[in-house]
Amino acid sequence: MDAISSTGERHTILIRIDQLARLFNSLDPTPFHERDLDEDAERFIVEWAEEAPKDRAIAIVVQLPPGEADTAVTRVVQDAMRYNFESRAKQASRELRQLLREGRRALFIGVPILAFSLIAGQLVTNISGEGAFSRVASESLVIFGWVANWRALEIFLYDWWPIMRRRRLYRRLAAAEVRVPPF
Repeated sequence: MDAISSTGERHTILIRIDQLARLFNSLDPTPFHERDLDEDAERFIVEWAEEAPKDRAIAIVVQLPPGEADTAVTRVVQDAMRYNFESRAKQASRELRQLLREGRRALFIGVPILAFSLIAGQLVTNISGEGAFSRVASESLVIFGWVANWRALEIFLYDWWPIMRRRRLYRRLAAAEVRVPPF
């Protein structure tokens, strides 16, 4: 597998392979339609696509030996690329839904605990007065309440961004123009 070029309106990822079989997962028993890409080939494409400017479409050029590059092979490669990256985008969507569901569940548990902790902290202060023990107990309850919300906040503030970026990238790759010229 080779390099990359950025020409005109498209960001081109160039893959040069000596035989078509190297592009596909050797453990995938399906004949050509909707075959999975080889792990290394997919990683190569994704890594180069991550470098593509966000405002440019992506083109994937798979160069094969002259005897292997024909119209039927081009169609197979186009279908495989689209299928593979659409599947990855759907997988990322499922992962995002599951993460957000987990976040809602954590929030559903965390908010009542925070409310209880704030009320309990205030009660401790009201009952025990302004002493050192009272302040430590009250602050400990407040900290406990916020810690109970930690996971929900982590999900809603940070964890979903990488999944969204990956899904967006896979969608761009699924929509990429795929060409199979001979080298």
